[in-house]
Amino acid sequence: MACIDLNADLGEGFGRWRLTDDEGLLSIVTSANVACGFHAGDPATMRRVCELAAARGVRIGAQVSYRDLAGFGRRAMDVPPAELASEVAYQIGALEVFARAAGARVAYVKPHGALYNRVVRDEEQAAAVVDGVLLADATLPVLGLPGSRLLELAAKAGLPAVTEAFADRAYTDAGTLVPRTEMGAVVSDPEAVVGRSVELARTGSVVSRSGTRIEVRARSLCLHGDTPGAVDLAQRVRRRLEESGVDVEAFA
Repeated sequence: MACIDLNADLGEGFGRWRLTDDEGLLSIVTSANVACGFHAGDPATMRRVCELAAARGVRIGAQVSYRDLAGFGRRAMDVPPAELASEVAYQIGALEVFARAAGARVAYVKPHGALYNRVVRDEEQAAAVVDGVLLADATLPVLGLPGSRLLELAAKAGLPAVTEAFADRAYTDAGTLVPRTEMGAVVSDPEAVVGRSVELARTGSVVSRSGTRIEVRARSLCLHGDTPGAVDLAQRVRRRLEESGVDVEAFA
C-alpha cells in the first residue's frame, strides 16, 4: 500500500492578523509546519497551534525562515552561515517550549519560502540550516525537496532526511519548483491538485510544466494553508487519497 504524510504550513498569523485556518486544517493533516516567528507567527499563535495539534495527535514541525516578517520569508537574503545556524536553532527552541507545554515535542524541521528554495542548491546555506538543527536537537528529521543539498547534508550529518512534494506547485524538468514570480507556478485548479496528489503518492512522479513526466518520490505531501478554500481542498485531497488505497499517516 502506498503511504503519504500530509503537511500544511500553519500558525502564519501575527497579532490580530490570521492567514491560515489552523483549526480546520489540523482536522485533516498529519503534520503541522508551525511558523516560528521569523516569517510569521508570534508566541501566542505558536502556543495555540501547538495545543491544537497536540490535542489532535498531529505532529508538530518547526518551519524555520529567514528573518523577514515584512516579506513573509519569501525575499532572497544573504545571511552569514554562523548567524543563520543560530537563528534556525533559536526558532526550533522557541517552538519546543510551546510543544512541550502542550504535552508534545517538535518532531521535525522544514525551511520556509526563500530559505527552502535556497538550500536546494546552495551548499553553504544548506549546511548552516543543518548546523542549526544539530545545535537544537541532533535527532530531528529534516523535510525538504528530493535531491536537494539540504537533504544530502542532513543525511551525512546523521539527521533523518524526509522528501516532500507539492501538488499545487508546478515543477521544472529538473525536479525543482517553478519560482512563484513566474506565470503558472501555482496550480489553481482544485481537481488538478487532487489528481496530482494521488499521482504523486501512488507513482512517485508528476508532469512538469513542459509536459515531461519526472520522478518526485516523496514521503510527505504539502498542502498550502494560505490558498483560497484551503480546508475544502485538503479534505478533498485526503478523501481521494484514501479512496485510492493510499495510507495517510505521519512520517515522524
